[in-house]
Order: sequence, then structure tokens, then C-alpha cells
Amino acid sequence: MAPQISQFQYLTPQDNSTNFYIQDPISVLHMTDFVTNIPDQCFSSNPSSLSNTSSTSDEADEQQMTIISERKRRRMISNRESARRSRVRKQKHLDELLSQMARLRSDNQSLMEHLNNLLESHERAVDENARLKEETTDIKRKLVELQLAN
Repeated sequence: MAPQISQFQYLTPQDNSTNFYIQDPISVLHMTDFVTNIPDQCFSSNPSSLSNTSSTSDEADEQQMTIISERKRRRMISNRESARRSRVRKQKHLDELLSQMARLRSDNQSLMEHLNNLLESHERAVDENARLKEETTDIKRKLVELQLAN
């Protein structure tokens, strides 16, 4: 089905006619409702009614600007709060990382001390093992000498 094209004429304070061409059928319904519900004072030729319409339009524009500026203000406050929460999260994460780094350094130091103790123990065990092997060799040699002497 092809979209319905309607033409509306609407009087405005600036000029005597403005044509609206609406191609969307839903917009036609809304525009039809808008045009059929126009107050009678909009059609009077009294200049004061035109200025009222203009001032009402100005008031509507001002109200719309107030609403827009209020939305911008709320968005700005929301963005600031979001940035503050982000900074708090970042600082918390940084604190956790610093705490983890301190703990890991402490663990590393403890492990290094334990490793050094193990290396020293190993060194002592290797030295003692070498001394005991020498002692065993000396005892075996003396035993062989005693057996030969007898």
C-alpha cells in the first residue's frame, strides 16, 4: 500500500499560511488530531491573540530550553559521579596491587632466606659427605695394612 500524502494549511503569526506535506500515515493521524483540536482563539484576527500565541510559543521554547538545560545539568552531575566512582575504584585497585606487591616481596624475601639456608645445609652435607668418604677410605687402607701386617 502506498503511503498517503496529505496537505494541511495552518495559520501562524509570522505569515498567513504554511503548508505541511506529510507522507507517513501515522504522522497524518497525529497531524489530523492536532489540526482538529486547535483552539478557536488561534483563528481570530485579533493581534493580541497572535502575540499571546507568540508569547506562549516563547514560553514553550523557554520551558523546553529549561528542560534541556536541566537534563544537561543532571547528565553532567551523573558523569561527575561516575568519574568519581571510577577514580575510587582505580585507587582501590591500586591499593590492592600495592598491598599484593608488598606481600609478594615479603614472600620472596622469606623464600630467598629459606633457599639460602637450604643451600648452606646442602653445602655442609656435601662437605660432610666428602669428609666421611675420606675417612672411610683411610679406615679401609688402615684395615688393609693391619691385615697385611698380621
